[in-house]
Amino acid sequence: MLAIVSTHPIQYQTPIWQALAADGRVPFEVWYMTDFGTKPSRDPEFGTTFRWDIDTLSGYPYRVLRSADGAVPADFWKCRVTENLRDRLRLAGVKAVWIQGWQVAGYWQTAFAAKAVGAELWLRAESNDLAPTPLWKRLVKKIVLGRLFSMINRFLYIGEANKRLYGSFGVPEARLSSAPYAVDNERFARQAAALHGKRAELRRQWGIADDAFCVLFCGKFIGKKRPLDLVKAAQALRGDGRIPGIHLLFVGAGELGGALRAACNVVQDAVETGANQCAPPSGRPPATFAGFLNQSEICQAYVAADCLVLPSDHGETWGLVVNEAMASGLPCIVSDACGCAEDLAGPDWSYPLGDVAALAGRLDRMRKSLPLRIVRPPSFGNTVSAIVSAWQSLRE
Repeated sequence: MLAIVSTHPIQYQTPIWQALAADGRVPFEVWYMTDFGTKPSRDPEFGTTFRWDIDTLSGYPYRVLRSADGAVPADFWKCRVTENLRDRLRLAGVKAVWIQGWQVAGYWQTAFAAKAVGAELWLRAESNDLAPTPLWKRLVKKIVLGRLFSMINRFLYIGEANKRLYGSFGVPEARLSSAPYAVDNERFARQAAALHGKRAELRRQWGIADDAFCVLFCGKFIGKKRPLDLVKAAQALRGDGRIPGIHLLFVGAGELGGALRAACNVVQDAVETGANQCAPPSGRPPATFAGFLNQSEICQAYVAADCLVLPSDHGETWGLVVNEAMASGLPCIVSDACGCAEDLAGPDWSYPLGDVAALAGRLDRMRKSLPLRIVRPPSFGNTVSAIVSAWQSLRE
């Protein structure tokens, strides 16, 4: 059996588990360290309590392991397993274990337990080689991650920057398998198609003019996402007359919500904040704040907008919102610090991190290029194929 260990049910991953179960060639179970997101859960960066409104626990075998009290996916030490993993692996007859990274203690526990019982260890993680790293930190990583990587039998890389990271540690090609990051393309395409005829209505309900060039930011309003870069680019485009009709659509929440509202002319706001009681800067772009939209609602924003911008810094190890948008038919512009930039945006639609002038230039070119033919992002079927192949190799 293959044991897939994850911190919690993740809406982007469960379609993989469902497809793997439907395929039927790999006996497996998903072992969760927490049930975060399956019931009302507090996300401190969103600043809100939520639960996903899609089913993340049906269609595949799973169990929730015993974990430390108060375990949450974002806490390294608290997200650890308190039951005997070696016994669990032996009793289940596990031949291979798949972990999703090294950011919580539970993954390290699992790695050592797998090697102790003679099971193969597979890794699919998000980290990449894009962030500038001080020498001392590189040396520490070489030691710590080198220890972990020496135990890994198969590396499932999600994109080119992720693959290069493994190569920098001397991982040979023979231990690398492509398992690109993906979302449920079919679900997003289906939802977008159903909403396409309501595009004008969606824009009107959010106060977006019919002839406006609507730019979407979707995510947490936090520092690493750099949403204010988009506001500055919109100000520049309005100021020099290149896109006087630009309109920003913000979907999400977070600590920068007040600063964003103060920098914009808020046309409509799903949350009353009083953020614009003080005099805002001149030339502020019109903006709509739609609040948090769950999985069954988010496609409304992808259909209403003309493009999506992800301005994040190196903390954005991938950026699956870009996959969602592209699967919905929405073109994207991405900072070159995002893990997905090379694979999904390419040089034409990525720009140097923090370069507001370059972002404004990409937005101007995007507006002039519409409508664009959107290349469909990779499907999770690629990952299922990689897992089936890896399992069959193990059994030979």
